[in-house]
Amino acid sequence: MERAAYKALPISPMKDSVRCLQPAAMRADSPAIEAMTDLRQTALATITATSTLAQANQAMIASGVRLLLVLDDNDRVSGLITARDIVGEKPVKLLRERGGKRSELKVADLMVPRCEIEVLDLATVAHAEVGHIVATLKEAGRQHALVVEPATDGEGEIMRGIFSATQIGRRLGMSIVTFEVAHTFADIEAALAD
Repeated sequence: MERAAYKALPISPMKDSVRCLQPAAMRADSPAIEAMTDLRQTALATITATSTLAQANQAMIASGVRLLLVLDDNDRVSGLITARDIVGEKPVKLLRERGGKRSELKVADLMVPRCEIEVLDLATVAHAEVGHIVATLKEAGRQHALVVEPATDGEGEIMRGIFSATQIGRRLGMSIVTFEVAHTFADIEAALAD
């Protein structure tokens, strides 16, 4: 029950013996659920399809994330957009095809639509290990994997969690590359020509 007024908690000076608690070491055989950002505890950053790319970029910076879920007017997922979509070759390619200015591009122009988003089921993740998640991200060539579970009201599914290759890499103490990186200008030109 929410109260009308709250009393301040007692505080005291920090003792010189206070140490920082570090998360438990993560290994490839650690339970995958330990590497998942649980959306019951952490709000996922979202945006609308009509937002500009500049607004999406600012939302990512403000939230410290590299992926935004795109929601419709009923809070249903209509797509997702990543930092790679915003600053990669996608906007350049689109502007080359249809003309215009970068400032005119909207999230809807570059987002991955819902019909192309692949998800993991929470029941499967509950029995998986971190190594399975890394292998899945690498095979899909993605930096993120979304996790869903059946809605408690029986109507569809709800977004329950997200895996980030960057976060998993930090916890494992290694870099996890899930997509090919262009090393030469020829590679970049070839990607733009696709």
